[in-house]
Amino acid sequence: MPERFMRASRCFATLALALTPSWAAHAQATATQAPATQIPIEHFVRADSLSGLVISPTGEYVAMTVERDDADALVVLRTSDMKPVSANNLAKGDRFVRLQWSGPDRILFSAARSKGRYAEQDDLEHWAAINADGSEFKRIWVGRGNELATVTSTIKSGYFNLLDAPGRDDGKVLVSQYVQRNDKWTEEIGEIDTFEGKLRPITRAPRLHCEVALKLDQPVLAVCPMKEGARRRKDKTDGKHDDGGEQVYRYVGPNEWSLVATYTGAAGRIALQGWSDEGHIYATHGDGRSTHAFGTLDPQTGAFTKLFQDPVSDPAYFLSTNDKRGTVIGAITEAGLPKIEVFDGEHPDAALYASLANLFPRRLVTPRSATRDGRRFLFHVGSDQSPGELYLYDRDKSLASLLMRHREWLPADRMARTRAFTSTTRDGVKVHGYLTLPHGSDGKRLPMIVSVHGGPMGVRDRWMFDTETQLLASRGYAVLRVNFRGSDGYGEAFEDQAYGQWGSGILHDIIDATQWAIDKGHADKDRICIYGGSFGGYAAMMAPTLAPDLYRCAFGYVGLYDAEIHMKKSDTAQTDEGRAYLQRALGDTPEARAAISPTKRAHLIRIPVYLAAGADDERCPPEHTIAMQKALTTAGNPPKGVIIQKGEGHGFEKPENNLRLYTEMLAFFERHIGRQPSTPPSAPPVAAPSATAP
Repeated sequence: MPERFMRASRCFATLALALTPSWAAHAQATATQAPATQIPIEHFVRADSLSGLVISPTGEYVAMTVERDDADALVVLRTSDMKPVSANNLAKGDRFVRLQWSGPDRILFSAARSKGRYAEQDDLEHWAAINADGSEFKRIWVGRGNELATVTSTIKSGYFNLLDAPGRDDGKVLVSQYVQRNDKWTEEIGEIDTFEGKLRPITRAPRLHCEVALKLDQPVLAVCPMKEGARRRKDKTDGKHDDGGEQVYRYVGPNEWSLVATYTGAAGRIALQGWSDEGHIYATHGDGRSTHAFGTLDPQTGAFTKLFQDPVSDPAYFLSTNDKRGTVIGAITEAGLPKIEVFDGEHPDAALYASLANLFPRRLVTPRSATRDGRRFLFHVGSDQSPGELYLYDRDKSLASLLMRHREWLPADRMARTRAFTSTTRDGVKVHGYLTLPHGSDGKRLPMIVSVHGGPMGVRDRWMFDTETQLLASRGYAVLRVNFRGSDGYGEAFEDQAYGQWGSGILHDIIDATQWAIDKGHADKDRICIYGGSFGGYAAMMAPTLAPDLYRCAFGYVGLYDAEIHMKKSDTAQTDEGRAYLQRALGDTPEARAAISPTKRAHLIRIPVYLAAGADDERCPPEHTIAMQKALTTAGNPPKGVIIQKGEGHGFEKPENNLRLYTEMLAFFERHIGRQPSTPPSAPPVAAPSATAP
């Protein structure tokens, strides 16, 4: 078997033990035997090992990924007794990216070398397939920029994307492949036999970077950017994304497409969402101003028919117990708290979903994957306090069976509750966010951590269970999280406001929301610290320069602190598209980039600072943290601590390294804003705007 995917029979005993009721009872007893004591940090940093569950087309098996020994394992369980059938490990450091059944007992997966907890994992490292019992392993594709292992020699280089092709469970999958022929790139569609690894060409897409709707082994429609060579707008780190509109093509025959619809300009953003057995092609439509509408595309004309649109939030999830293969009956939005919108109340599954939701009050029920006939499906139940449970529903028996609980060593009845809030910034922007209050507190005049998410574009905070937030709250801190301008899920216009606003508008959103928490009486104004990772680390260093009297300490984690360093050393800067994006986001001149770089404003930071970074971080290289440390030291305010963690990338993954990180972080916060009011550090007046109440 190839080196990067090895059989791991030695893990059977451990895995079998982990799935037995006795182990579950032991874990629960361990977590609850001393309810008066603090839950150890170890319980929060411990990996949620069971994830990625997918039911097989016939319902005989469930495949899932298990994190162990710095790598992921693929485990297959028999649904009749939930006992392991096989277990296979990836190589150390590899993580699963995508997992799906390509036949009744055939699994296709992609895996990639992990780049860190905050890093987006792509599926351009390697693809393989294996049977449920662990036999007939087949490597299909290896390496970014390499050809399929069995593709003809006319294809010199390329990579492929798996296409959603409902109705297929014969061990074959459809892909779109970017290939270079005679120095020209084309996008071609083909069928891969996952047993033999051979590719059968089907047709050529109308142009590059199209999305293709298929049924069985035939393309139906293609949605392509109007400008030749432009990329899809959903590529968040791509400075060349297309605002010029989309064209819809109907498939006529091999290498032949007919243009049937054109969506021009900023109002022409179409993204395919799947195909149903009933013949619907689902899509979302954006106009560049409001939120995304959800609807269908006519297979003959390409006309879009709107089924649903929320005025504040893009659809976050779609409700279909057939996992995109049946009619979509509703959507879940997340402006603040999750909100369920059923727009096809006559469909029989609407009543079924309502009955399941009623069984779990104050929790969110979301269908996951289903069998080919839809008679059995998996659904997830979770909330702000519960890491979640996975159930198997049998329509024939009208029975929901609990399969497993996530992080069951964290007792839900001791977790903190999260509230949604809205506030209006100084320039009139309405932002949404979440305030988590410690379990058992009255929510008044608490020490508070402002936790800033990364991105800043295309990322967001959610109401659902967040382990880091719960850890902070377990130590007595209120936790404020803000979906500032640029955050995902509120329409493209809101997301686009992040460009050119890193050191101004976004920071004002965070600062003004902090002031909101003070004005509402939730936060003690003398005991607030700011923390974040990636862009959040950037914000943790910038906010004290704009509001010098608001925060008492700042913790920057795998952060971006110097725009020039980022333009030269980050992985984003290694492509033309990435550099174009960075120029748009950070500024197109050295002067503009210096103005938003915390390293150039270190003399304005007069509060205690702690820094942490991964030594192998490609997105925000450790040079950022070293430069920030030097700038603070030169300014007379050296950091109280610095971690440059060997073997970690953009966000720590190893439990022992996370234990060190959060032990140091909590001790840092305790020293400066702890349980008792502390004397605010003095700060000389600076020429920077102070926060104003929203």
